[in-house]
Amino acid sequence: MGRHTHDYTHKGGVIHSEILLPAHAPPAFQDRFTLWNSVEEIEKSSKSQLAREIEIALPVELDRQAQLALVRAYVKDNFVSAGMCADFSLHDKGDGNPHAHIMLTMRPLTPGGEWGAKCRKEYLTDRRGQRIPDGKGGYKSRRVDVTDWNEKDKAEQWRAAWAEYANRALEQTGHRERIDHRSYKRQGKEQLPTVHMGVAATRMERRGIATDKGNVNRQIAADNKLLKEIKARVTRLYNWTKAEAAKPQGKESVMAQLWQTRQDMRKPATRTGKVKALKESAALFNFLQSNGITSMRELHEKVSAMNSAYYDQRGEIRTTERRIAVLTERLEMWAQYEQHKGIRRQFDGLKPGKREKFRERHGAELALFDTAARYLQDLKATGEAITPRQWRAEADTLTAKKDVLYQDMRAMREGIKAVEQLRKAAEQLSKTEQSKHKEEPDR
Repeated sequence: MGRHTHDYTHKGGVIHSEILLPAHAPPAFQDRFTLWNSVEEIEKSSKSQLAREIEIALPVELDRQAQLALVRAYVKDNFVSAGMCADFSLHDKGDGNPHAHIMLTMRPLTPGGEWGAKCRKEYLTDRRGQRIPDGKGGYKSRRVDVTDWNEKDKAEQWRAAWAEYANRALEQTGHRERIDHRSYKRQGKEQLPTVHMGVAATRMERRGIATDKGNVNRQIAADNKLLKEIKARVTRLYNWTKAEAAKPQGKESVMAQLWQTRQDMRKPATRTGKVKALKESAALFNFLQSNGITSMRELHEKVSAMNSAYYDQRGEIRTTERRIAVLTERLEMWAQYEQHKGIRRQFDGLKPGKREKFRERHGAELALFDTAARYLQDLKATGEAITPRQWRAEADTLTAKKDVLYQDMRAMREGIKAVEQLRKAAEQLSKTEQSKHKEEPDR
């Protein structure tokens, strides 16, 4: 039995599907099943990424034929011309959100139509151009991608090219609307849009294959994990200590009882377990002593203060992160402006008759420059000075501040762990008392 295969474009609301191939691709790849099963057959590693998926929103101002012509031209000029096989579909469920899904192959094709290698070995050389021995009978080397499809700025170029193609189509059809290729984050907006995985990416993720969109989602989840974790744990402890502090307190110190119960619970047999138990006991002792906690009321007051501190610090973190995002946006747009201004100068220096061919070769770079130039001009119009060095200095200062705030959060988590030990002891003490009560004979 071969590997299980999928129809990667099976999705509701499909109104058009099409495959565009490089000239040297096998004609059989015009069949969707043949193309993607061939991809799966060549990708032997379970960690291999089978395809890159790009989702683009279609201008609602264009009619269906204009939308199709726009996507076809964009795919052909930006992906197929580079050697990728492209499988695209137009989707429209009538909800005002027409869009296209573009599935792109990751591996180049040889001139003979066979799948080629994604990377090649490149030997490292010294100043004389000689290979450097690795001390194991061979030579030092590194793996180098044979294409530039995975380069860091490629996605930005493709987004910029889409904006250029779409805006040109809108202009040619007499519409004044224009689109901005930048994401919400790049536009300086606060909200972080949910990344739609898409059916292909979702299926790949379920098979254990990492995808670009999956990596983004995992990063977003990781960024929020610490704050969510602390919020949940401190809330539970706040509610528990509040309820316990409201109970009548006996003559014997509750803290002393909980401390002894916790010590009785922690009697591991292994050396590693004993060391861990000792560290936990020391952390709990230091927490109680440093905060002067001798009663449940005082414990609740401390947890209440931790709860308030959490919300204060989280608010400060969010404010800091929003400002860093604004500064990062400005710095990125400044770098984008500087990187591509040479291309713009070349374009401006050309005679009108040569500009169209130049734009065909450097359309993405020109679009990136124009976007950055407009951004900086709009910024100046608000009275903001263009000061990249000051932006960088402020961003560095705020980043250091954010790191300190997160360190404080991690320190708070250690305090939470200490209180959680007392809560476990209280649960054990309650169980013990209930057990004793059941064993006592009726009087």
